[in-house]
Amino acid sequence: MRSAAAEKERTVEELFGEYLRTRAEDIKWEIVLRHSNMIKNIALRLQDVYSSFAQLDDIINEGLITLADAVEKYDPEKGVFEAYASIRVRGMIIDYAKKQDWVASSVRRRVQKIDQAAAELAAGLGREPTEQEVAEELGLTLAQYRRAVGISFTRNVISLEELVEQNREHWAAGDARYPEEELQRTELVEVLAQAISSLEKNEQLVLSLYHEHDLKRTEVADILGVSPVRVSQIHTKALRKLRKLLAKYFNDD
Repeated sequence: MRSAAAEKERTVEELFGEYLRTRAEDIKWEIVLRHSNMIKNIALRLQDVYSSFAQLDDIINEGLITLADAVEKYDPEKGVFEAYASIRVRGMIIDYAKKQDWVASSVRRRVQKIDQAAAELAAGLGREPTEQEVAEELGLTLAQYRRAVGISFTRNVISLEELVEQNREHWAAGDARYPEEELQRTELVEVLAQAISSLEKNEQLVLSLYHEHDLKRTEVADILGVSPVRVSQIHTKALRKLRKLLAKYFNDD
């Protein structure tokens, strides 16, 4: 029997080799624990998706269960485990958020009115309205308004994450068995890059700061010198464009 020290020295590939032979529970959970930091990183990355109804520890625990299932179902012939596991964990978080009845219908109606009210005020004032001005226009308290804006942004984050995950899942890194699948995956990356490059500069910056640099909406607002609601508006507009461009690509495929 190997010592604990020797066990730690084994690579993930070696652990998978033994797990496939023995299906031992201790080996499975050793693989899961080796990837626990990945779960935490993804959970932190998507914190805006679930922060209004779940704690980080709750999501990490769900991620451990998801990862254990991923180990059981993983086929090494299909490629890199990390890519497959990442998709499973991200998908779990998105599904978890979608299943929560965390937005009352009255709040959803407020969310739908925010962009319209802010746009009308901007046109009339000749500048970006303040949060207080938009809240008053909507007949909301500042607290109600900020909650609605936060939910609007969260819904957009879920939507964008879903869009990317749904369209890339079967092209995950290492999942291509044939040259044409590798070509499709490369083409998808190029199409997404082209779609992003077609956005306005402020739209590109918002996507980059939030989705690449993991900044919060308020932090993005501080950097751009605009209100959080303006960040949400820019994000919504960018998302709408990306969805349209990517939908055209996949429908033409």
